[in-house]
Amino acid sequence: MRAVVQNDKSRARITTAVAGSAALALAASTLLTGCSGDPAPAHGQGGPARPLDPRARQAAEHARLAAAARRWGLDDVPLTPPAPPAKKPAIAPRDGFEVDGQEEEGLPPVFTTVPTRKKVVFLTIDDGAEKDPAFLRMMSELKIPYSAFLSDYLVKEDYGYFRRMQAQGVTLNNHTLTHPYLPGLSYEEQRDEICGMQAVMKEQFGKAPTVFRPPYGNYNGDTLRAAKDCGIKYAPIWDEEVFVDHWEYRDWDRSLHPGDIVLTHFRGRDDWNGTMVDDMRRFLNKVTREGYAVARLEDYL
Repeated sequence: MRAVVQNDKSRARITTAVAGSAALALAASTLLTGCSGDPAPAHGQGGPARPLDPRARQAAEHARLAAAARRWGLDDVPLTPPAPPAKKPAIAPRDGFEVDGQEEEGLPPVFTTVPTRKKVVFLTIDDGAEKDPAFLRMMSELKIPYSAFLSDYLVKEDYGYFRRMQAQGVTLNNHTLTHPYLPGLSYEEQRDEICGMQAVMKEQFGKAPTVFRPPYGNYNGDTLRAAKDCGIKYAPIWDEEVFVDHWEYRDWDRSLHPGDIVLTHFRGRDDWNGTMVDDMRRFLNKVTREGYAVARLEDYL
């Protein structure tokens, strides 16, 4: 810290010895104040502090994430995903998940995995029943991206919770108005469920999404035709599902693969033996241990 000494002509000239003693006292006082870092500018020499270099910023961010990982009880710091692809992968229906007219009518593809060689997985969370503020803090502090698929009958009691989620960079997607078994409905009824939720999303969150998940992962040709008519381009389901106390797998090898979509739900102690924080701890510990980062699904669509 730099001191500025001003001469006062109205005062008697102080002796060299006294001036020296004053300077020493001032220096000692400066040290005792605990000043650290770059010197403060002298009067008339102000300006912004020099920014940290990239390596210092990276080290500081890693230290922040490590502290957050400890605070939330994780085994390790979650891995940082790579930058989104400059060229988006071509998304096609999973084999056996097509419907009649799929290609001819350009219907939204149903898929469980995004084509990529990167060791990333995509976290998706359905319904909207549990509105846990600790979950929002955890995901924000750890910078974990995810996609929410919302049903209006569960979210309408607190749209503000999901607006806070949206403000953190989360994409909100369509999961119908009332979460019915869609193949049991007519085309018109299915369209009302999907388009009706599109209208709610636009009114409450400012945008009608282009991504839709059919409830329970069940659909038929009319589902995808109605979805297309409502402005939907993609209908992802999932390859794995995580719960507070276990994982479930779609494929026989019972393992994660690059680009897999993972499902969980907005649930709490009323439905699970734990909280959403517990659920996320299980999810993040497994994917990090196996060398996967969590990426944002919409960055690849």
